[in-house]
Amino acid sequence: MAEMKMGVVESHFADIIWANEPLHSRELVKLCEKELNWNRSTTYTILRKLCERGIFQNNGGIVSSVLSKNDFYAVQSEQFVDETFEGSLPAFIAAFTQRKGISQQEAAEIRRMIDAAAGKE
Repeated sequence: MAEMKMGVVESHFADIIWANEPLHSRELVKLCEKELNWNRSTTYTILRKLCERGIFQNNGGIVSSVLSKNDFYAVQSEQFVDETFEGSLPAFIAAFTQRKGISQQEAAEIRRMIDAAAGKE
């Protein structure tokens, strides 16, 4: 699988696409000129890179996502846990909570998520 990482500027660009998709590439160029102060070639270069990573597609000038924003961040999170904690979610949670506790509400929400993921709900 392609690496699912984006820098701050790429993330802002991706947010523009996710918020407006599907959109014509000409419209994307106009939005990027307005919001990012980019020229046409910069927009197409970054779009091409994110298409190569399998995040977006440009078919006949229509730009749309291959991965939704939620799916992208889910894959990115999985890769982070795999790379940093050898795929161990408990190790990630232990590291995350070592310096910063969680509230009772957060703990309850996490328990619900775990139960749902384990097929108990």
